[in-house]
Amino acid sequence: MRVTSVAEVNPIRIALLGALLLPAALLSPRAAADGVRHDDNFQAAHEAYEASDYAKAARLLQLALEQHPRDAEIHLLLAKTYYESQRYDAAVDSAEKAVALDPQSSLYHEWLGKVYGEKASHASMFSALSLAKKARKEFEKAVELDEKNFSAEGHYAAGNCRRQKKDFTAADAEFAQALELHPKSIELLYDIGDYAMKQSQAETLAIVAEQGETIAPSDPRALFYRAVSLIIKDERPDDSERLLNQYLKRAPLRSGFPPPWRVHEWMGRLYENQQNWQAAIQEYEAALKLEPKNKNVREAVKRLKKG
Repeated sequence: MRVTSVAEVNPIRIALLGALLLPAALLSPRAAADGVRHDDNFQAAHEAYEASDYAKAARLLQLALEQHPRDAEIHLLLAKTYYESQRYDAAVDSAEKAVALDPQSSLYHEWLGKVYGEKASHASMFSALSLAKKARKEFEKAVELDEKNFSAEGHYAAGNCRRQKKDFTAADAEFAQALELHPKSIELLYDIGDYAMKQSQAETLAIVAEQGETIAPSDPRALFYRAVSLIIKDERPDDSERLLNQYLKRAPLRSGFPPPWRVHEWMGRLYENQQNWQAAIQEYEAALKLEPKNKNVREAVKRLKKG
């Protein structure tokens, strides 16, 4: 459980560019150029990771490292696997090894910054501050190595600063400028989408979905954010329902992806728009079963049952 003092560090971490996972192939051009051939264990681990079977992925990656101990890509995927398993010490260790093996990779520095930041959010106040500084250093290095994306990232970082200060008008402007520059980080893009969803910004969500489909066509999050955009505008309910169901079937249980309870929440909103009260209540209750602390959904159920 996060203590209050650590939570205060989180805005710093978020403002330092956030999680900038790029949708690149796991076998990088650098690895290929160095003649590194990933074995079957690595490929099977990749498949397990995509299927959210992180325990299996970790076992297979350890076997792969026995054959290729200096393969930075294996260390990176292991860091990501530990991150999703909430094993943050191990994630830091693997990410540090990836950076040490390939210090010129912007992606590796981004991930090291990400795991430092997440570890900070679970640490004591003293440790959290130190980790936050390390995260900032890694994100700055990532931007230095990838200057092409600097402007979009800068607006994103500024937007997050404004968001944490609850200056939503300024945050909106910064995020809009980031989107105009077409950032290439899918995680950055969908973090803006998450903000737009919470602010009920239908047009921004439509832009996020469109850009997301271009950056990573196989990523199902575009389905979710497009559906939410339509629900907010109360348009094309059949399409909204179809998109949400497709997302629910395809999305992994992974940080950065809207969880199943969020899908049920928006399905409830969809049915409420259609005045299908019973179906809306069922969806809201499904959301509450998965996330009992959702105050907005709980109030929606009470409101509908009273009406």
